[in-house]
Amino acid sequence: MPLLVALRRTLVSLPRSGKQALAVALDALLLLASFYFALWTRFEFLYVNSYYIILSIVACISGVIALGLFGVYFYILRYMTEKVVASIVGGVLLSVLGITAVDTFLRLSPELSRAVLVIYPLFAIILLLGMRILARRALFPGAEETPNARIPVVIYGAGSAGSQLANALRTSPHYLPVALLDDDSRKHGLVLAGLRIYHPARLAMLVAKHNVQQLLIAMPSASRRQVRHIVESAEQFRLRIRLVPSLRELVDPGGLRLRDIQVEDLLGRDPIPPLPDLLGRCVTGCSIMVTGAGGSIGSELCRQILALQPSRLVLFEISEPALYAIEQELTPLAARLGRRTEVVGVLGSTRDTEHCLRRLREYRVQTVYHAAAYKHVPIVESNIAEGIATNTFGTYSMARAAIDAGVTDFVLISTDKAVRPTNVMGASKRLAELVLQGFAQIQQSTRFSMVRFGNVLGSSGSVVPLFHRQISAGGPITLTHPEITRYFMTIPEAAQLVLQAGSMGESGSVFLLDMGEPVRIRDLAERMVRLYGLTVRDESHPSGDIEIRITGLRPGEKLYEELLIGSDSQPTEHPRIMKAREQCLPFNELEAGLQVLLQCLAKDDWSCTLRQLQKLVPGYTVASHWLDEPARHHALLSEKGHSAS
Repeated sequence: MPLLVALRRTLVSLPRSGKQALAVALDALLLLASFYFALWTRFEFLYVNSYYIILSIVACISGVIALGLFGVYFYILRYMTEKVVASIVGGVLLSVLGITAVDTFLRLSPELSRAVLVIYPLFAIILLLGMRILARRALFPGAEETPNARIPVVIYGAGSAGSQLANALRTSPHYLPVALLDDDSRKHGLVLAGLRIYHPARLAMLVAKHNVQQLLIAMPSASRRQVRHIVESAEQFRLRIRLVPSLRELVDPGGLRLRDIQVEDLLGRDPIPPLPDLLGRCVTGCSIMVTGAGGSIGSELCRQILALQPSRLVLFEISEPALYAIEQELTPLAARLGRRTEVVGVLGSTRDTEHCLRRLREYRVQTVYHAAAYKHVPIVESNIAEGIATNTFGTYSMARAAIDAGVTDFVLISTDKAVRPTNVMGASKRLAELVLQGFAQIQQSTRFSMVRFGNVLGSSGSVVPLFHRQISAGGPITLTHPEITRYFMTIPEAAQLVLQAGSMGESGSVFLLDMGEPVRIRDLAERMVRLYGLTVRDESHPSGDIEIRITGLRPGEKLYEELLIGSDSQPTEHPRIMKAREQCLPFNELEAGLQVLLQCLAKDDWSCTLRQLQKLVPGYTVASHWLDEPARHHALLSEKGHSAS
């Protein structure tokens, strides 16, 4: 045994040229043996003379050359597929043609029996293939692992991606492809990559017959609607559903690059092509500043802005780690894209008017995308002074600096929580909108616009990553209310629409992004559980895997979110962007009210702060928890020393 192990290691470690030379020598011997086996079979004794020796040499040499022409010696033994069969058959047939040609031209006696020309290729094909199969099993036993140790999977998509995936899986020790599914009725019953193609309705039969555990979607060009339909039809079978993003990601040296279906694949919509004129109107060739550049929306805005070739991109961020991360990402990206965009990182707070003004002037900024904000409802609800100081007065400071610096366009990233707010975060963002609408009344040099939308998938405050972590930990999933609903949009789509909306309308405009249909969060949680191949544990299914635990609404949290304050919205040139017509305060009245609000914050007077916020933001409802004296006292003590100046 030690000798065999040493021999196997020696053969495996041979250089590629050594392995090819060894394969050529073995094939030559096998072809020679096949020819004499054919003679012995035909004549029942080994008939040897000079003529047959010549023909056997022709068979050997022509066969090796033909196998080389068919690329047999370039196949990697460990990952050998059925294609090698066709190459060997082709090489042997060319060898037969070589023997026939020599026999025809030489016409020596005795004449070669035609039966030999039939028997010889059969022996040759069997020996050549058999030698490779035995060598593969001896040298790479893991490649022939028993099916019981592999996970049975069904591949959805009988196209080129499905074919390549099936071939890749066949050489994997982890997966056993058992069938293909496809919507095209013309393919049903056919065989692709050694697998039969079935109608998707036969999935139940395949699961029962083969104990299928995973469904792999090999449709890189499928729309989100198609993926959603496939997932909905397969959810009942408790399969782990995975996705092949693209053909080049099928295989790498470390194994298959299959990723689990994410809820983002189901909630997101198929994108609408952007309107090029809108997309680059305020960006291409301009000096751009993005505040909050390291955040979820801010960083995606930066990526898309960079692709539109601005002359300069200024990354304004209060967090040093976030600024470092986005600057390290974008600087080499600009070089790879061949962009002549100067990427500049600026550390600072939007609440510092003088600092903002200096930077806007220094970099001759023409467009500002203001994404800097505190956005987590419970955190802002417990830190109202900091929330208002950043969300409202940070916007005020940056807008004032933009006017003084001669900035052409200023776009505020707002939120659906600003509509009839029930929390300080939403009220402070609505007040920020009112600030920009106020500035739009008193000057014309800077065009102010606001873009309002709901939750973005994958952001730091989204429930989606929270649910992923909770499911991975074995549960429970925490849900504040069984009927709570939210709108969702992917970060790239939101950023793209923001760039287009910011190019529209007159100063003071409020734009609403079409968020699609609202999603019931409990349904979202249950679907995420099923995507993991698990079940929800409840009264009806006490033996389920993951519990969904209701914790109660958090302070200031709403069951439903809205995008429009009134009932009047107008379409724009983009089908997913609407323009709202909403009431705003006269600038003098707003300015006086903001001064009173600053005085309340400076005194840490919660009652004064919330009353003034109600006066300035029509429709703001103070959360009920503020009526509890101990809670108010605790929240305000926690803010001591952090009020706005």
